[in-house]
Amino acid sequence: MTIDHGATVGVILAGGLARRMGGGDKPMRRIGGRMILDHVIDRLAPQCDRLLLNANGDPARFARFGLPVIADTVDDYPGPLAGVLAALELVAENETTAKWVVSVAGDCPFLPRNLVKRFHQARIAEDAELCVAASAGRSHPVIGLWNVDLRHDLRRALVGEGMRKIDRWTANYRLATVSWPVEPVDPFFNANTVDDLAEAERLARSLEKQG
Repeated sequence: MTIDHGATVGVILAGGLARRMGGGDKPMRRIGGRMILDHVIDRLAPQCDRLLLNANGDPARFARFGLPVIADTVDDYPGPLAGVLAALELVAENETTAKWVVSVAGDCPFLPRNLVKRFHQARIAEDAELCVAASAGRSHPVIGLWNVDLRHDLRRALVGEGMRKIDRWTANYRLATVSWPVEPVDPFFNANTVDDLAEAERLARSLEKQG
């Protein structure tokens, strides 16, 4: 589909090691009888022209999802900024129209269905180069809208400066922060622990009852 505010490619960042859950791929854990990644794809895909999945290791484990899997292009697993960079570089090399990449965490099953629309509205209204999401007074820098033209700057920061924190990098640019309500559920709830999975199950049942 074509987004009103310009072609946008989505990247799902699925590189976390799930140490607090005993290892493995967090997006492959289940809530509501489905993998978390299924929920993420269902919510994000209609908002983007196409989706990518950023993950390291054997990409075959994600084959059932039918998405292109891209690995980090920076060594030593430097975190989510590396996944964003991989997406920006791939889009720049292969897309003729897309100038924007929206990134989301692979363990956020309740993402807002108006994420991309509101990001573009905010970056136009505020003449921003980047956007990040917020809820309950807290920023979620992994959930962001990125200008493809910033890929060279990001590579220099990652490789040349060893930068790892997203908010430290975004502070160098015109940044729009877009807030969402947390009722009936925080759309950026992420499942980091076994207890979080149980809470996600409860929230999923509650949303299902509400239709």
